[in-house]
Amino acid sequence: MSALAKRRLGRTGLVVAGLGLGAMDTPHSPEAVETVTAALDLGIGFIDTAREYEGSEHLLGRVIRERGNRDFHVASKTFSHTSSGAQWDVDRSLRVLGLEQISLYQLHDVSTPAAWERVMAPDGALAGLQAARYRRLIGHIGLSCHDLEIAALAITSGEFATIMLEYSAFFPASAPLLGLAAAHDVGVIAMRPLGGSGRASVIRGMAADGSAGPLTPANLLRYVLSNPAVSVAIPGARYPSRIAENVATASTATPMTVDEQRILEEAAARLY
Repeated sequence: MSALAKRRLGRTGLVVAGLGLGAMDTPHSPEAVETVTAALDLGIGFIDTAREYEGSEHLLGRVIRERGNRDFHVASKTFSHTSSGAQWDVDRSLRVLGLEQISLYQLHDVSTPAAWERVMAPDGALAGLQAARYRRLIGHIGLSCHDLEIAALAITSGEFATIMLEYSAFFPASAPLLGLAAAHDVGVIAMRPLGGSGRASVIRGMAADGSAGPLTPANLLRYVLSNPAVSVAIPGARYPSRIAENVATASTATPMTVDEQRILEEAAARLY
């Protein structure tokens, strides 16, 4: 198996494999530790978690204490909109993860004008993360978002080194923002690259009965990785076998043609 290709995570300067791991659901698997271990053993070097993902930071903390964190980066997130709340979350994450510094800490799901105004206020969560960065508790600051207009504000604000966006054949509308992020040297973390909302399970069932056509998990991942503005895609995984499948795809993937991308988008639109 070929090594995973590396990509630069915007102006963080971090260089990571283009395939990461979204660890929201991983703790709910009976093979949770084995799944994270497989990811690291196979070259995945970026794992996304959040304070609010039940058991996720605790799972990663267990793995970190067993093997150290020399070969990967952890990114976590806070839902807090206040400076004090964000700083509390950083301190709690550090204790749970067993780290002295977290590579990337993000404002979580800032997707409404009211939320944007609150986190950007003088006593808002951004100020709290800036204080944590000054204290060298975190390396870089990012933001996750489900609203394209708010995401554009974040990208052009100059305050965030990364942006986490939904991007897939099911949701190609964010593609222009990927270009905007590249122009501002903001790293792009692509969430839900396989569609989310249970779509991957439906597609695997369709593949089993021969009705999936081009709509396969491998093609969906290849679609996302075909965009050079994507720094890292973070499909979730609950089992080591899913990690192995994703790594096999990412390590051998060639960029899709425009026609291939359109065909996949049309197939995705027909699913739901």
